Amino acid sequence: MLDMRNEGEGGARQAEKVKVAATRIDDPELAAQELFRELDLPSLTGVLLFASSRYDLAALARAVALRGDDVTIIGCTSSGEITPEGFAEGTITAIGFPASDFTLQAIRFADLDNFDPAEAQRRVRSLVADAAEASQGFGRSQQRVALFLVDGLSHREEMLTVTVQDALGEIPLIGGSSGDGLAFRETFVLHEGQFHRDSALVAILSSWRPMKVFRSQYYQPGSVKMVITGADPVNRVVTEINAEPAAEEYARLANIQRKDLSPTVFASAPPMVRAGGEYYVRSIQSANPDGSLTFYCAIDEGVVLTLGEAKDIAGGLNILFDDLDRSVGGIDQVVGFDCVLNSVEIAQRQLTRTVSNIFAARHVVGFNTYGEQYHGLHVNQTFSGLAIGR
Repeated sequence: MLDMRNEGEGGARQAEKVKVAATRIDDPELAAQELFRELDLPSLTGVLLFASSRYDLAALARAVALRGDDVTIIGCTSSGEITPEGFAEGTITAIGFPASDFTLQAIRFADLDNFDPAEAQRRVRSLVADAAEASQGFGRSQQRVALFLVDGLSHREEMLTVTVQDALGEIPLIGGSSGDGLAFRETFVLHEGQFHRDSALVAILSSWRPMKVFRSQYYQPGSVKMVITGADPVNRVVTEINAEPAAEEYARLANIQRKDLSPTVFASAPPMVRAGGEYYVRSIQSANPDGSLTFYCAIDEGVVLTLGEAKDIAGGLNILFDDLDRSVGGIDQVVGFDCVLNSVEIAQRQLTRTVSNIFAARHVVGFNTYGEQYHGLHVNQTFSGLAIGR
């Protein structure tokens, strides 16, 4: 369809659809061939690629590097993929941005344990300037969004998102933490033809088309409250809740036995914290042999948490997509970052096919994460993303 947008020269611009593709081919070389053929790689300025950790990542990186000389290709490993047909596992799924409508520039931060906020802000501001120069042809009405991907086991998301969003200024940040199923062994980001651990990517997507970032969640606060009385925020470990061993007390509050703690329980009864008048999930990753709990985010002593309860998931998604559709003048594509624990809860409620069909019908492609980033926040158990208008 035509988007009658003033480019400063009185002309109308024809929008080209965002390209999406997914493959299950086992061989990384053949998989990359099929994926990039379907995306029409020469027509693109950039690609977002989400790969199951079942693949030989070194071989996949080589296959990507052979084809990506003139295109910015970034991505990460996933805990499940959102393909053009809905939920999947074991795929490589990708989104391609046409060069006629977008520009994409990316930088990577390595060695996150020694992250230098001042240097990072300098590099981000330089990236913003590069993006502005590269997208001059889109005119004054262009929009920009920062896409953020990070090693999901780095435990550095809070500091990174605050630092990067501050340097971005008014450019909104949206992204996700890479995963590896629910193995919690190794997670990677893809940049310049290699998969990297202990790294984070920031990429600025510019376009003359409307774009909107969003954050939604399937949960609301219940009536059960608790206080964190012992914690190691750096390692995201809670040792005590209500002055009792953390795992045992959480199990009691969730009305189950300590031995039954599992991702299904963490997904259905997530702790939530109130901040700035809103409630945010603080997801539990695992119950540990010493009776502590490891979280997906930093959490400190004195924090008051409320056990969350799931809302109408399918109904809430349809309302969200209707609102996004109006906001961007008709959705072309949604880049989705969906927490892996959401997929666990959806499966428990026997809603996997329903939600999968909604995502396919609403043009969502993305991946299941170990956490999401929205503006300057690292959040958990959300469905967040970027809606791109037609």
